[in-house]
Amino acid sequence: MTIRESFEQQEKEYLSPYAALSINSKGRARPEEPCDIRPVFQRDRDRIIHCKAFRRLKDKTQVFLSPEGDHYRTRLTHTLEVSQNARTIAKALRLNEELVEAIALGHDLGHTPFGHAGERALNRVCPFGFEHNVQSVRTVDRLEKGGQGLNLTFEVRDGILNHQMVGTPHTLEGKIVQFSDKIAYIHHDMDDALRAGILTEEDVPRDIRETIGSTTGERLDHFIHDIVTNSMGKNDIQMSQPMAEAMQKMRRFMFENVYQNPVAKSEESKAEALMETLYLHFCKHIDALPEEFLKLLEQGEEKERVVCDYVGAMTDRFAISLYEEIYIPKSWAI
Repeated sequence: MTIRESFEQQEKEYLSPYAALSINSKGRARPEEPCDIRPVFQRDRDRIIHCKAFRRLKDKTQVFLSPEGDHYRTRLTHTLEVSQNARTIAKALRLNEELVEAIALGHDLGHTPFGHAGERALNRVCPFGFEHNVQSVRTVDRLEKGGQGLNLTFEVRDGILNHQMVGTPHTLEGKIVQFSDKIAYIHHDMDDALRAGILTEEDVPRDIRETIGSTTGERLDHFIHDIVTNSMGKNDIQMSQPMAEAMQKMRRFMFENVYQNPVAKSEESKAEALMETLYLHFCKHIDALPEEFLKLLEQGEEKERVVCDYVGAMTDRFAISLYEEIYIPKSWAI
């Protein structure tokens, strides 16, 4: 028996009857020889961590665009917090931790620079539209490894595609990541807003504080405990009605006071204009794309989609630098 097979046997013996077992995976688009050490979901997690798109997350905006401070979240730290929340819930429910971790670590690989401002800009100008969850799947299927993709399992790809609340994941592990994503951003966006002085704890409506706590730590603890308590022994992942209502109220509060706050969002119109300009520039100068994207064109991909692939994959810093290189006059000397 290989090490992988012994792990697969342990999953059978220990995990919940509702868990997605590695040995029961629907597999990959391209069949591969199994690893003798790692079950398939662990292998997927490792591929995601080692891919270029994952490394770029460190320099992509979460909510606060170019904040002055070292402790604001980036898209990478958001991803890690989602993963931690998801693993805590999965472990308590005896579901597959490696699957939730792989989904969580991959869920935002296709996100644009400048957060949702960049996503809005590309969705507006690209005739095919742009949604970061769809682009995350395209990233792991088509763009990574020079066009070969990561060849992930069905379950991981499904969880990435359906991580937004409008999606319907096929596994409970995918549903855990759905909740964990929302819990993470409500938790850390509030924490960042407090750090920025945009909000104080007293600004949070009393009925919300009474239900989910008066500090960011208390709120995170309440959300996770509620999901575990209400999902235990069930073929579903769910919150209690009071907690779900409090989450919706908290989300509305954050939209009104943070996500649409002119102080926090004052630079977003500039970011959107920058993204649109880069997109239009490369549509007009298609030969200026890097070679790996030109290969996609040679393989029959639509020009506009490939330009979105390139511009959407940029980090904040690279997008700004490239814009300056193309459009900002430089000093010169004889």
